[in-house]
Amino acid sequence: MRDGPAANNERPSPPIHTVPAWRRTTFGETRWTVIAAVAVAVLLQVVLPTRFTAGHRAVPVLELVLAVGLWVAHPHKTHSAPKWMRPISIVLISTITVTNAWSAIRLIQQIIQGKQDDAVALLSSGAAIWATNVILFALWYWEFDRGGPLHRTLGTAEHPDFSFPQMQNPELAPAHWEPTFPDYLYVSFTNACSFSPTDTMPMSRWAKMAMLVQSSVSLIVVALVVSRAVGLFK
Repeated sequence: MRDGPAANNERPSPPIHTVPAWRRTTFGETRWTVIAAVAVAVLLQVVLPTRFTAGHRAVPVLELVLAVGLWVAHPHKTHSAPKWMRPISIVLISTITVTNAWSAIRLIQQIIQGKQDDAVALLSSGAAIWATNVILFALWYWEFDRGGPLHRTLGTAEHPDFSFPQMQNPELAPAHWEPTFPDYLYVSFTNACSFSPTDTMPMSRWAKMAMLVQSSVSLIVVALVVSRAVGLFK
């Protein structure tokens, strides 16, 4: 007679991790990708012509100093981040957002008033503002999805604000998978390109409204810049 679980009508023991990584406590992610994205956004602001920059040229420098300060103060993973880091991060992202919004409004204003007569400068400025907008919304999504990076690491939020494909089909992803900043950057980029969600769906109202605003801004900037540039080339 055979011995073992089959003989005793015993079921095999379940895997150790029956709960996906995004629902349980993990070590989180390193912040270097976020700091790198902030650095790129600041650089894009620096290369903009003076007529599109908000305030003094020292503003991007202050943003970069603040980002580096956050990195130096806590370069480790998000699971042990002190509470003061999130307010500072929000202030940093808000500052870049206001600066880029001013640049976008200034660009749109000059296009409507017919003050833009250099197609190359127009396209490059529009591309810089558009790319900065993609990074900014990725930062906002990353900062607020399920309460922020620390709460995602602790697994305290039961319901996600963004439903990634790996959440819907966990059998297609590694057991240790959980969303990190590059995932939110991809969501932001595809939303800015297609003007609608692609593979990742917004679940909460704030996430839907944020994607709506991003799509609207992207559509306005792309439509006005491209149409004006085509007219100038002709």
